[in-house]
Amino acid sequence: MDPKNITKEYTNGEVTIVWQSAKCIHSGNCARNNPDVFQPREKPWIKPEASSSEKIIETVNKCPSGALTYFLNKK
Repeated sequence: MDPKNITKEYTNGEVTIVWQSAKCIHSGNCARNNPDVFQPREKPWIKPEASSSEKIIETVNKCPSGALTYFLNKK
């Protein structure tokens, strides 16, 4: 596994956040826009259960590098 090219998924049951390390430019937009979910100094650093799915989607859509994406989970 290449540590510079890791993909991780985090879910709250409704939405799954996908993070791709190789694309991340560490702009900090995620942490500034939704600090309850995106906590870069913590492990795990993404805590999707700490916010609404709508707020998560809004935050992910602001990622300038495309390192963060999401998909809605089927019910």
